[in-house]
Amino acid sequence: MKLAITGKGGVGKTTLSSLLARLYAAEGKKVLAIDANPDANLGTALGISAEELKRLTPIAEMKELIEERTGASPGARGFFRLNPRVDDIPERFSAAKDGIRLLVMGTVKQGGAGCMCPESALLQNLVRHLLVDRSEVVILDMDAGVEHLGRGTAGAVDAFIVVVEPGRRSLQTAQAVRSLATDLGIKKCYVVGNKVAGDSDRQFIAENMPGFELLGFIGYNPRIREADLKGISPFDTDPQVVEEVRRIKRRLEETLGR
Repeated sequence: MKLAITGKGGVGKTTLSSLLARLYAAEGKKVLAIDANPDANLGTALGISAEELKRLTPIAEMKELIEERTGASPGARGFFRLNPRVDDIPERFSAAKDGIRLLVMGTVKQGGAGCMCPESALLQNLVRHLLVDRSEVVILDMDAGVEHLGRGTAGAVDAFIVVVEPGRRSLQTAQAVRSLATDLGIKKCYVVGNKVAGDSDRQFIAENMPGFELLGFIGYNPRIREADLKGISPFDTDPQVVEEVRRIKRRLEETLGR
């Protein structure tokens, strides 16, 4: 299973990503959890210790690795390898917990989105390797864009899940994300409603998401924020949200025929 999870900042995509990763790992599956958010906090949501996370350097910030693999220093605009070796990176530069291996991608700071520079080439080739060549469950937690995906990798994504909350801006972002995904040829685009406080919120999301298949809802729950503040995983502290995401996972697998 290869899942890309996105949405407007703050809607809860990292919560969903972490809980799906923990659920798949609890079934005995090997999971690669990829943090492709500028504000990387997937590790905390997975329950990886702060000490372990301090050892991780985002791949985009590994200057020596970028130069070694691409033949050029970060930010260079000359010649460099467009298909650098990446197959050893998941094992060498990740943190592991209970069957989950976490990779932090980092952000390409120079040239803006879509920049073709050595670090961008390394990241894009790494994502292609993770989605196309690896057999593990891959869960890609990303921001409201598709910079880490290209036409050569989009076809390997089993499902593109957009997390929304009850609010116009969140839903507008979801529509924009679906347009980007469609341009890349991604056909399976789903929506999950988060932070819903009742039936009116569920109805609002359902009525304003035409063209999306709705996988389910996660209720508004202050315990999720409490877990984040304490640096622990909601999987270990909140059975209610775990069950909500288990139902979402089941619905996704039924839809995909898995």
